[in-house]
Parts: sequence; structure tokens; C-alpha cells
Amino acid sequence: YNDETAQARRAAADAYIDANLADPALAPAAVAAGVFVSLRHLHRLYAMTGTTVTERIRHARMQRCQDDLCNPAFAAVPVSAIGARWGMPDAAHFSRAFSAHFDCPPAAYRRRHLG
Repeated sequence: YNDETAQARRAAADAYIDANLADPALAPAAVAAGVFVSLRHLHRLYAMTGTTVTERIRHARMQRCQDDLCNPAFAAVPVSAIGARWGMPDAAHFSRAFSAHFDCPPAAYRRRHLG
């Protein structure tokens, strides 16, 4: 098993994650099934980069939410709806996760970036 194959499999997993971020059920097992590798193998692929599948999913979701919160086109969209749009339908969980990731609650983050 070579490094090039590992990179290709990880890229496929990243693409699967990015394409399915809106699904609240997106989890490592779903990613493994989606790219036809075992869950254990998927975890190994991400461990090689010093991260986990769950961290990759969370980071991608936070980036999409951050993008939407800074986008004037979404200024009237409730913060909770932005979280739900990216697979985090529980508003309290979304707020805690966003705050932990960016050191700022999502509503305050939006105010800071949209004025």
C-alpha cells in the first residue's frame, strides 16, 4: 500500500465529506461506506495526516457556516438555519461547536463581519 494510493483514498473521502456536509447523519461509518473502505482503514488514512475523520467533518462544516455567516446574501437567514443547512440541526449544539471552533458565538461572529 503506497502513499499515493493513501492520498487518493483520502482525497475521495474528503470529496465525499464535502458533498454530504448537509446530512446530519454524516459520520465516519457513512464516509467509509461511501468510499468503499473499512472504517478502520478510513481512520488510519486520516491518522496519517494527524487528524481524525470526525475533525475533518467538523472543520468542513464550520468553514461552510463561517462562509454563510459572512455572506450578505445570508444576512436575513437565522443562525440556527445556517447550522441546519450544514448538517447541524440542533441550534444549541451548533452554537457550542461554532463557539469552540472560532472563540465566538455565531450571532456575534456574524455581527462582527457584516456590521
